[in-house]
Amino acid sequence: MSENTSTETPSGTTKNDGPAPRVLTDQELSQLLRQQQFGVLASVRSTGHPHLSTVLYDWNAEERVLRISSTADRLKVRQLRRDPHASLHVSGPDVWSFAVAEGEAEIVDPIDGAAPGSQPLPDRRVVILIQVSRLYGTALDIPSHD
Repeated sequence: MSENTSTETPSGTTKNDGPAPRVLTDQELSQLLRQQQFGVLASVRSTGHPHLSTVLYDWNAEERVLRISSTADRLKVRQLRRDPHASLHVSGPDVWSFAVAEGEAEIVDPIDGAAPGSQPLPDRRVVILIQVSRLYGTALDIPSHD
């Protein structure tokens, strides 16, 4: 059990006596993205507010691309077609560890290569490809008391 305490400073802010989170390296961020399967995708609503959606994803570190499967009629797909800015938040092994991947999304729709006049199915799948331009995140390294 951690013996970290917090105290209130004269300005009314809280000061923690425990270790501060550290910034993760690009390699650590990529490893966290590879280790997880689920994340929270943020897209932008027409009002400018974020829209959050839990998604299953695949991370390709070499290409720096996230792949997310969805159905064509989902709100996140419609929003990403309108505004491709997207972020994926992935939780780490504790509440202080996380990775965020930001980039621009492209919607790959298999029907785009179909014959003219083909009718799309209502539940057809599309792939959201996010070319990641920025990775960031932190981890809390708690010293062991062995």
